Amino acid sequence: MQSHWKVGDLAKLTGLTVRTLRYYDQIGLFSPSGYSDSGHRLYNEADIRRLLQILSLKDLGLSLEEIQSVLQGHTYTPSDIVAIQIERVRQNIKTQQKLLAELEHVAERMNHQEPPSVDEFISLLEIMKTGHEKYIIEHRLKWEHHFDQLGDFLNNNLT
Repeated sequence: MQSHWKVGDLAKLTGLTVRTLRYYDQIGLFSPSGYSDSGHRLYNEADIRRLLQILSLKDLGLSLEEIQSVLQGHTYTPSDIVAIQIERVRQNIKTQQKLLAELEHVAERMNHQEPPSVDEFISLLEIMKTGHEKYIIEHRLKWEHHFDQLGDFLNNNLT
């Protein structure tokens, strides 16, 4: 079995990007145990176990700062983690509700052949941008004709 992995090898092994691993090193969350003679980061089995801990804590919803705190010996009880998750779910629900209301408003106006104003459309885009890129991709085809309508409206009214 391999005893040391370079950053690129570790990225392939874990599915993380090299950039993410370098960032983790930069903020002191996850650093290599050594360096090669040419200065390449080298990770060993203990490093990989630590990275798996980090990824597990991240999957539980902890922020990088919270993960760093846990790894430095500050404990989070299971109820702390559940409380963090509950708060994040509440925030996501609020964001989704706001997005839903904006989308319904835009759809209603489009159904009445009234394209949304530029301000309304920008507001919708801002909501979508705050974590809803996946939503946009999944529903883009469904909404494509509405965006085409809006594009025509903007071209006719802003030029």
